[in-house]
This record gives sequence, C-alpha cells and structure tokens, in this order.
Amino acid sequence: MAVTLGALTAAVTLTVAVPASAYAAEGVLIVNGNEHKDPSGCYAIDWYPSSVTNHTDAIAEVHSGPGCTGQVEWLVYPGETYYTETAQSVFIL
Repeated sequence: MAVTLGALTAAVTLTVAVPASAYAAEGVLIVNGNEHKDPSGCYAIDWYPSSVTNHTDAIAEVHSGPGCTGQVEWLVYPGETYYTETAQSVFIL
C-alpha cells in the first residue's frame, strides 16, 4: 500500500509540475527595451510611445488595459515588433 501511495504521489507531482514549465514561451520578449527571457504571463507597458518585440516561439497579445485586461489591441507574432501609444500591457504564454 505504501509503495502504491508513493507512486501515486509522484505521478500527481509530475502532472502538476510539468504543465507549468511546458507553457512558457522560449526566447526573449522585449518591452520598451526590457528583455524578458522565456517569458510567461503579463508585462506592463509603462511609457509611450512603446514597442513590443517578440523573439519567442509564441504569440504576444498587446492589451488596451492594465494587467492584461481590456481589448486585444494587436497580436505580435514571433519575429515582429509592434509600436503603440495606447496599450498598457502584454500577455504571452
């Protein structure tokens, strides 16, 4: 019974731990000159005009509101740069 419980605990731990690392983008996201290596989540845009350069393997969503709220203003595909005077945040997985 103890071996089965230990194996079950290990399987659950791997199930919970692996997806978190699997969803981070690989590469560098640059927001106003600040580099974020292997980014994941929401990043603030804190001055204007602003730029978002995506050197990752994921699509970055540029949002009109703070904290990645509001409308998606633009999608920045890998290898692209987007310039904005209105967006307030960027989300990337």
